[in-house]
Parts: sequence; structure tokens; C-alpha cells
Amino acid sequence: MTRTLRLAMVGGGEGAFIGAIHRAAAALDGDWRLVAGAFSSDAERNRRSGEGLGIAPDRTYASLEALLAAEAALPDGERVDAVSIVTPNHLHAPMAIAALDAGFHVFCEKPMALNMEEAKAIAQAAERSGRHFALAFTYSGYPLVEEARARVAGGDFGKIRLVQVEYSQGWLSQPIDRDGNKQAEWRTDPARAGLGGCLGDIGTHAFHLAEHVSGLRVQELCADLATHVPGRRLDDDVSVLLRLDHGARGVLNATQVAAGDENGLKLRIHGERGGLEWSQMEPNSLVLRWLDRPTEIVRAGGPGLGESTLRRLRTPAGHPEGYIEAFANLYRAFAQRIAGEDMAGTFPSVGDGLRTMAFVESVIADAASDRKWTPLTGA
Repeated sequence: MTRTLRLAMVGGGEGAFIGAIHRAAAALDGDWRLVAGAFSSDAERNRRSGEGLGIAPDRTYASLEALLAAEAALPDGERVDAVSIVTPNHLHAPMAIAALDAGFHVFCEKPMALNMEEAKAIAQAAERSGRHFALAFTYSGYPLVEEARARVAGGDFGKIRLVQVEYSQGWLSQPIDRDGNKQAEWRTDPARAGLGGCLGDIGTHAFHLAEHVSGLRVQELCADLATHVPGRRLDDDVSVLLRLDHGARGVLNATQVAAGDENGLKLRIHGERGGLEWSQMEPNSLVLRWLDRPTEIVRAGGPGLGESTLRRLRTPAGHPEGYIEAFANLYRAFAQRIAGEDMAGTFPSVGDGLRTMAFVESVIADAASDRKWTPLTGA
């Protein structure tokens, strides 16, 4: 990087979980510096947030609109390069489109939007602005997820037959969305979360990881959505059968009512000659299983890793890297792409956002119909 890029944040004020994660990830490699923001619609909370983050008062803005107008008026060497959007889902599309049209790159929380219509509008804004759009499908940033992807792409396991992904949480097992928990409250509100509850929040992560690592696209699906907590307005449990390219079959399970579970994202892929297993709660190990030789465990920082994996590591073997480092890999790749570096890494972008929105809409359509299989179309 020839210089540190300047970042503005919308949302993520004091007490917000994901805003703090984005800031830590963006700062980790020194590629980004947070210099501006509109952190809350509450004026006093916004002021306190900016002050606590060391943001100059004149760059702590009352709204996104004020931020974009003021930053666009600054000289090239002072204005922000990108806007990070860490708000509830219903604000993603209007904010992303406004920032792109104002000439700023955008790093947006997932899901991309409330629906496919909004997602396509973001894609159109990115195309006409010529700016880059990144999407926070964080788990693709883990080094051993990259190792898994590269081994599948390299043909290590032969033709892929099975793709199994599970994302199991328990934090919504009780009706905390009606008991004042702000994180739960907006995620179960259709007006702010969108069409899916658990489906949009973590089901999209599972879907993206499955396609990203397997290199296969889901062609058809058969889905069941459930809402276990009485009175909840969106799903809290998802089960989907998948038909993928080249005859591969898959299963996706996502739930937020598995009482006692923490953040159990797991992926298994099997081909003709062997398969792999990766778990987000043990992210520094990749298990490789074979028909004709003993099981292997590949470790982060250890021998046998590919070049694309090594570029995502920061520490030697035995020094675990985790969620924030994975997130930081996406911010680093985003910065490299903006800087035009030849060796820029990859990050989830517009195409990934469109695919996941198509997945959400197809799951909902299938679950509500009497059809057994629904094509995944629209992206």
C-alpha cells in the first residue's frame, strides 16, 4: 500500500457490536484509518461515539447525507476513500447507493439488502459509479477456508458429490426480541431485517460459504422454514436440501434456537477420493479425510499450505488467528483493490450479494409453496 486509506462509518455507535468489529478489522493492518462518521441518529449518542473514537467534531456528522456532502467537498488528499455501512438491513440499499453515487467505495454489512430489487439497484449503482463494493461475509476471510477452497479447486478430492453446511446458534431460544434486547429486536422485525430472520442473518453466511469453498452453484432447493418462539414474526430455524452443479447434493441447516449453541458454523465437502471439514469455532485446523490414506489435519501457519493461504496469515504456527483477523483479510483485500495492486486479494462483492439474495427469496418461495424443488434464479 502506498498510503493509508481514509474510512468513514455509518452506524456502529457506542454499544453496537458489529461496528467495533469492523473498526478493529479495518485498523489491524494499517491500511485504513477511521476519520469520519455518522454513528447514530441520536445526536448525543453520535457526539459521544465520535468523541470516544477520536474523530474530529467537524467530521462527526448528523447523517449520511451530511457526511457525503461534506466529504465530497474536501480536497482529494483529505476526503474519505470509502464508507463502511454497519446499520440494520433496511438501510443498506439506500445508504450504499447514495455513497456509491457520491463517488465513494462501500464496505457493507450483510445481507446486501432487503430483497433482490434493492440488491440489483446497488449493483447498478456500483457499475455506473465505477466504485468497488465489498460485502461482509466474514468467514470467507479465514486462511483455512481459503486453503479448503484452493484444494477443492485444485481437484484434490475429485468430482465433488456432497456439500454439507451447518450454522447453529442458540441466542434467540427465548423471546429476548420482546424483552428489550436491541440486537434481537431489529433482527426479528420484517421492516428492518427483511424477508428472512435466521435465514437472512446466518443462513446467508452458510450459503455463501458452501458455494465459495465448493466452487459449485446451487441450481435447485427444497426448503423448510420454522418459527419456534411463539409470536416471533420471522423464521428462527431453516433446513434446505440443495442440488448443485454437476449432480452434487447438499444440505444446509441454520438455526438460532439451538439452546446452548454458540456460533457453530461447520462445513463438510466430499468428493470421489476424499473430503474436508472446517469449523469456525476451531478455525485454525482443516481436517482432510481420504479413502486410501490416513486422515490429515492441516494447521494455520504449519507446513503444506498454498500461497493464497499464506498471504492471509499474520502469525507463525501455534499463534491462533480468529474472527477479527478473518474480517481484516477482507478489509485488506478491499484496500488493495482500491489501490490497484496487482496482488490484491479477493473479497465478497456484488455477485455474492446477488446470489445470497436470490437464495433468500428462493427459500421463502419454496417453503411457502407445495413444490418440492424450486430453481435458484435471479443472479
